[in-house]
Amino acid sequence: MNAGLFAALVAGAIVLGGIAVAALIYLGLQAREGSRLQRRLNPGGAEVGEFNGAGGGEVLQAIASRGKKLEAIVDTNNESALLLLQAGWRAPQQRLVYYASQFVAPVLLLIPALVLTTSASGPLSKPHMVLAVCVMAAIFGLLLPRMVLRSAAKNRVRRIKAEVPLFIHLLVLLFEAGLSTRQAFASLVREGRGVLPELGKEFELILRQMEAGGETGELLDNLSRSIALDDLTSVLSLLRQVDRYGGEVRDPLLETLKVLEERRSLDMRELVNLLSGRMTVVMVLFFFPALLIFVAGPAFLGIIKALGDVNQ
Repeated sequence: MNAGLFAALVAGAIVLGGIAVAALIYLGLQAREGSRLQRRLNPGGAEVGEFNGAGGGEVLQAIASRGKKLEAIVDTNNESALLLLQAGWRAPQQRLVYYASQFVAPVLLLIPALVLTTSASGPLSKPHMVLAVCVMAAIFGLLLPRMVLRSAAKNRVRRIKAEVPLFIHLLVLLFEAGLSTRQAFASLVREGRGVLPELGKEFELILRQMEAGGETGELLDNLSRSIALDDLTSVLSLLRQVDRYGGEVRDPLLETLKVLEERRSLDMRELVNLLSGRMTVVMVLFFFPALLIFVAGPAFLGIIKALGDVNQ
């Protein structure tokens, strides 16, 4: 790589870094000007914004707003909103950090990629390789926060799935004690948070919405669609029907619990069969050669020694 091309790439990296800094300054000034305009239009009132109450400063809120617009290019089906609910990231601060990372992560990965490619030698220093590495770094930075969010949502849904059988048992006990649906949820929130940590948070939110005048069936339907877990959806559907039409709830809950236990038993058997196959592969690759050497090794050495004595 000649000196002229290297200098041009370094200059390009410096220009891109300057553009990024200028963009951050522009976003901060724009956010401050917007807040001044809001204060003029609404003197003495709260500022109206997408991340109002999240804190973090006006610059961070402006970055988060741009990050959300940038994410809309990738997330055409609005999947991130569902993933945020499944991960339990409902607080304004959590959403602010996530959307800000959508804007910051590509920049943070693009700068090291530029430095690495411009200072490298060999095939990596060629212009088309520099461009390819920078594009891959920007794409990975754009997708990285979404990958972290999807992993957090998946882990939380798995924890919720583990809590569903105990949740059904507690519901049966509470309904047998004569409690209504709202009273059962209040008891679960008040006394069952240590037993049901994830579901307790969801029912605490539902209980607040009920106290604010929300309809029980609609709230349970929103919860089932936001979590998107089949085990929980079947239980919540049953609760919606009982709340709307009335009737016996103990026997249907026990039947649902029986179906869930059978399904989990089948899943466990499938997992055991899969692990057995994997262990067979491990034994064939590692244990069997060692066992063969241990058992047949002395005989093989004896045969070699006997053949050597015959040749002598």
